[in-house]
Amino acid sequence: MSRKKSLFAVTAILLVAGTLLSGCGSKNNNNGSSASPSPSASASASPSASAEPSPEPAKETTLKIGAAAVPHAEILNFVKPALKEQGVNLDIVVFDDEGQLNPALKDGQIDANYFQHVPYLDSVAKEKGYDFAVTTKVHVEPIGFYSDKLKSKDEIKEGAKIGIPNNPSNEYRALVLLQQQGLIKLKEGLTTYEATPKDIVDNPKKLKFVEADSATLPRSLPDLDGAIINTNLVLEAKIDPKSALFREDANSPYANVIVVRKGDENREEIKKLDAALTTPEVKKFIEDKYGVAVVPAF
Repeated sequence: MSRKKSLFAVTAILLVAGTLLSGCGSKNNNNGSSASPSPSASASASPSASAEPSPEPAKETTLKIGAAAVPHAEILNFVKPALKEQGVNLDIVVFDDEGQLNPALKDGQIDANYFQHVPYLDSVAKEKGYDFAVTTKVHVEPIGFYSDKLKSKDEIKEGAKIGIPNNPSNEYRALVLLQQQGLIKLKEGLTTYEATPKDIVDNPKKLKFVEADSATLPRSLPDLDGAIINTNLVLEAKIDPKSALFREDANSPYANVIVVRKGDENREEIKKLDAALTTPEVKKFIEDKYGVAVVPAF
């Protein structure tokens, strides 16, 4: 082989080898790029170190409260939006049988109830074993005397049949109202908010008393000369509260209250409920909606 041909062959071999080495190096670099993202790719895939964390949504607490339909549930519904803004979801449960509201609270079915006054609670608490606390007074429903047959107190005749509630505190309340109107006189020393017709010592018109469950009294009016009925029941029965022949005044000790299990009165959501129910806006709502039938107690 000539020297020129040998030199040409060596040069060709070196060029082929260089090309092969260059191709292998290029392949290795490409594999490296796919295995390790570039800094700019990494930056776009992960949040910037300086980005602000997303704020956590406000935690909402549900407060379940049992109530009578009118006016209690209506007042609670009025304050519900304001409580929602404060993180309290007010779950209002209306009980047709108000006698179940205290047992439901005792058993933990509800967190609070709103339907009763303190004399009523005191009259049943010891017997039923309730360990409750009162957190705030909201309103008074002045109890009144209603009749389908009479137009004034002066028309009450001798021997008239008068319906009165048969639970201890409201029965006492009804008899005290009749005493204030000069229709009967109770014996002295009744200090426990309890009385029955047996405690009447003077009954000049010889009135006959029909003791009945409070909720039945509006329906019983056609069979009676008159009855003393709680205002919430009057409202539920669509009776005009202004039609009462006479009623309690605003100084009644029978304010309707919020009641909770003892120890729960310090819960933040209970405090928010109490505050929401005792605002000037609620006072105006009560006065505008119910007039003489419901009186704010704060």
